[in-house]
Amino acid sequence: MRVISGRARGRKLKRVPGDTTRPIMDRVKESLFNILGQDVVGARWLDMFAGTGQVGIEALSRGAAEVVFVDKVRPAIQTIQGNLQITGLRDGATVVQADSFAYLRQQNFAPFDLVYVAPPQYQGLWLEALAILDERPSAFLTPDGVVVVQIDPKERQPLSLNNLLLYDERVYGNTQLLFFENGQAGD
Repeated sequence: MRVISGRARGRKLKRVPGDTTRPIMDRVKESLFNILGQDVVGARWLDMFAGTGQVGIEALSRGAAEVVFVDKVRPAIQTIQGNLQITGLRDGATVVQADSFAYLRQQNFAPFDLVYVAPPQYQGLWLEALAILDERPSAFLTPDGVVVVQIDPKERQPLSLNNLLLYDERVYGNTQLLFFENGQAGD
């Protein structure tokens, strides 16, 4: 597990002690950032269920202006802080120990350019996160903002969303990425 590109390229990242997280594979992470391209530069991110923090750290390394990392598990928070120190990417990073849903419901933040949702598998948490984001996407996303959800393809099921629009999905082995845009952006 490493930073693939940018200012912290090649830096190895630490894992959360125990077996509580499922870090994204480097090849999937590289594909994700190839899809996002230059939209990462200067962007404001929310990394929900952040785990090791590696997706948000990759974003910072590639020029994101700010990443808010949210995880409720103390070992994950400590790992994120350690990985930010290892990479020298603490500027622009905010680490919040909180339940991701409670964080969203407080709505005490400016909208994000990208919300990354990678919850523990097989618990339906990604559906709950999408439901909250779908209620008022303009409260969470900038007009061109994107939600990216990382799940196991076995978790995929039909969605009933009112405001978020699925515009792309990719499968990489046992990882699926779903890309949503703010359907209210033009309202």
